[in-house]
Amino acid sequence: MNTPLQAGSLKIAKIMGIPIRVHFSWLIIFGLITWSLSTFYFPKAAPQLPVTAYWISGTIAALLLFVSVAFHELSHSFVALKYKLPIINITLFIFGGVAQMKGEPANPKIEFRMAIAGPLSSFFLSLVFFIIYNLVTSEVVKALFSYLAELNLILGAFNLIPGFPMDGGRVVRAYIWKQTNDFFYATRKASSYGQKIALFFIIFGLISIFTGFSNGLWLMLIGWFLYTAAQASYQQASLQETLTGVKVKDIMVKDIVSISPDTTIDTAVNEYFLKYGYGGFPVVGNGKFLGILTLKEIKDVSKERWKIVKISEIFTPHDKRWEVSGEEDAMKALELMINEDKGRLMVTEKGNVIGLITRNGIAKYVQVRGEIKAER
Repeated sequence: MNTPLQAGSLKIAKIMGIPIRVHFSWLIIFGLITWSLSTFYFPKAAPQLPVTAYWISGTIAALLLFVSVAFHELSHSFVALKYKLPIINITLFIFGGVAQMKGEPANPKIEFRMAIAGPLSSFFLSLVFFIIYNLVTSEVVKALFSYLAELNLILGAFNLIPGFPMDGGRVVRAYIWKQTNDFFYATRKASSYGQKIALFFIIFGLISIFTGFSNGLWLMLIGWFLYTAAQASYQQASLQETLTGVKVKDIMVKDIVSISPDTTIDTAVNEYFLKYGYGGFPVVGNGKFLGILTLKEIKDVSKERWKIVKISEIFTPHDKRWEVSGEEDAMKALELMINEDKGRLMVTEKGNVIGLITRNGIAKYVQVRGEIKAER
């Protein structure tokens, strides 16, 4: 799935066949780290050096921290690839990094090994940087590797926090999964731990601000990020559980309302969008499915031209990528819609259109299933 992180990121490299992306928020933390190290940390560690040396050292430290986070995520990815779990990309952002997998681990053992690989890699780098720190003699170089050793130690320890989606939370999920043999229950439980831990960070950060602790705001930001991520993971697990075993044919709309390409925008708005309340309609001409018309295309045309512009001029032509089979899993259809940024897909059978499945349709299905489950 495309994520908000991927949407605001830029691909910079490809390692082990995995695209490495940098989110724009990383530039913020890169700048802050470089500035703070160059103006405070290195001048204090080696006061006799020129200003240029501090800025060079600060930039190198920030870049090596960048490499450290990437190494952490690549460690997860290496284990995932070993078990034939494809990695879509790795995105580095303000709070660290995230490796986006295509699918979930097949069993708790794989989940545990993937999760623990990240912190172990950070501890390994911390040890390497500590050894280098003891070998060099230059004050500024010693300060550089001392900083990197400490940061990697903190990165490894921080990721062991036992709340999903942190690495420690994934270890917890693996344990619960093994004990209960229920992946979705384990995910929801580990995510709930993550939310509780995040709330602790937020509350502790708030108290710290009022007591004069300088890092209070930073703790609140970390807590907010963890809470948001844990909540999203909880909702994702609930969604996957609800849609397990559900086929596209179980949710699709069979009685399709189509629009002719010769219809004007004005007629389409008044006799289709306002009448039926749908967000999009298939465009069919001479019995052939041509594409989809949505409100997005209509909004791109000034209202003064609605009476003269025809649908044939603005609809989105169909692409085979936006087709699914009725036997396809509903969850896979939803993932395809998100990946392709589409609100609806055509359901086909032997080249013929037999239905339409939409994000709203899936959302309503999940909502009703949730309400029925709650009443039991």
